[in-house]
Amino acid sequence: MRNKILFLSLSLLFFACSVPEGVRESGEEAIIFPDYKGVVIPPNISPLDFKILNDGERYVTTISGENAGTITVRGRDVKLPSKEWKALVEANKGSDIVYTVNVKRKGEWLKLAQFKGTVAEDPIDDYMVYRLLAPSYEFYTAFSIRQRNLSTGEDREVYNNRMHYNPKEQQCMNCHQFQNYRTENWQMHVRQVLGGTLIVTGDESRKVNLKTDSTMSAGVYPAWHPTEKLIAYSVNRTRQFFHEKNIQKLEVQDPLSDLILYDIDKNEVSKVAANPLAFETFPAWSPDGKTLYYSSARQPEIATLPSDSIAICFDQIRYDLMRKSFDPSTKSFGPEELVYDAKSQDLSAMEARISPDGRFLLFSLGGYGTFHIWHRDSDLWVMDLESGESRSLTEANSNDADSFHNWSSNGRWIVFTSRRDDGLFSRVYFSYFDREGNAHKPFMLPMNDLSGHKDEVYSYNVPEFCVEPIRQSVKDLSRMIEQDAKQAEFK
Repeated sequence: MRNKILFLSLSLLFFACSVPEGVRESGEEAIIFPDYKGVVIPPNISPLDFKILNDGERYVTTISGENAGTITVRGRDVKLPSKEWKALVEANKGSDIVYTVNVKRKGEWLKLAQFKGTVAEDPIDDYMVYRLLAPSYEFYTAFSIRQRNLSTGEDREVYNNRMHYNPKEQQCMNCHQFQNYRTENWQMHVRQVLGGTLIVTGDESRKVNLKTDSTMSAGVYPAWHPTEKLIAYSVNRTRQFFHEKNIQKLEVQDPLSDLILYDIDKNEVSKVAANPLAFETFPAWSPDGKTLYYSSARQPEIATLPSDSIAICFDQIRYDLMRKSFDPSTKSFGPEELVYDAKSQDLSAMEARISPDGRFLLFSLGGYGTFHIWHRDSDLWVMDLESGESRSLTEANSNDADSFHNWSSNGRWIVFTSRRDDGLFSRVYFSYFDREGNAHKPFMLPMNDLSGHKDEVYSYNVPEFCVEPIRQSVKDLSRMIEQDAKQAEFK
């Protein structure tokens, strides 16, 4: 009896994974979600599961490597076994993999048009930390900071805003950031309940209040120096307002913004850029730590207007990319220098990010304003800092908002958020950036739930690469956040 059961099980397994006979070539295009057709993927990415959207009664999909390996899966939901997927992509680094989708309709099996993908030689960082939230404009509903293992697909909660729930005043946390892709030194902000900036250095942590009598706010957008215990921040008076008829619905604006430098060891804040006739925001260091990049709207005619007037002319505010040299030994900055003149093109450039080799500057470019995640015309651009030439990353961009972007530690992968799927929710996408400086068709963060229930009502934002996992548990971070905030001193 035992042998019969074993034989039956093996027969069912073979039948479930076998390719049907008598299949007719149809030439029909395979429609899948997420769209993984023609993408370049890392050799260490978790299985790229997808859903077949073509009509049919039954489905059998085969994925074959150019060098070796074949995986066959039955069903509309193509859930790939991790062990077999890992072996397949490892065996085909630098080569193609071919997807064949077979669909049964009215008793006949049809072979849809094959499509390919390419496995790159270059791996992606093992971890990505991001914020997951349901869109809410007035209240902080339940949301969390999470960490995805990009190699295994394992996803765990880092912290959530329900740990210190207060029905009268809710908690927000944002702007997690790491020093040099490692989790030994990192920071995040906590707003409202138990508010402050949590800074973790090794086995120690502190919560600080970066708002002083000489600065307009606490630190907002951070940039941790690559070698020193220094963090550059923008200080902003952000606010949001809504459009009645504009398709972009929401506008986030900075009527005032400057740059500061926080010395962790000395607990001191000093000003970096505080031109009363300019708005400075979104700092970012060069990999050698000798240059600070940022966005600046150098528009005196607007900066002198009352705050309410700025709300009316919000679509006239345009930012250029600037930089200042920095001497780590003296902690002093040089004069301001224009890097990319966006205003002269009636455009606005935000969120400079420098590639790990120091050659390329990645940024988002839109028609106006500072918060491009809400702007449908926002695209990714790159500047070659050696030649000074800049261009749109056409291969990676879409017809909707493409924004908040970062480099992998080896400079071969770009992560960014996009609203290309439905125009409403931001998703995480990756694009291969080759050695010639070209981006490739991006692919969505692999879905752990093909039902789409989770993804339909949540947005992903602020994706940050890491080469190792965060060391603290949710309870560890909760205890750290319960500390009293230490007041920073202004220098």
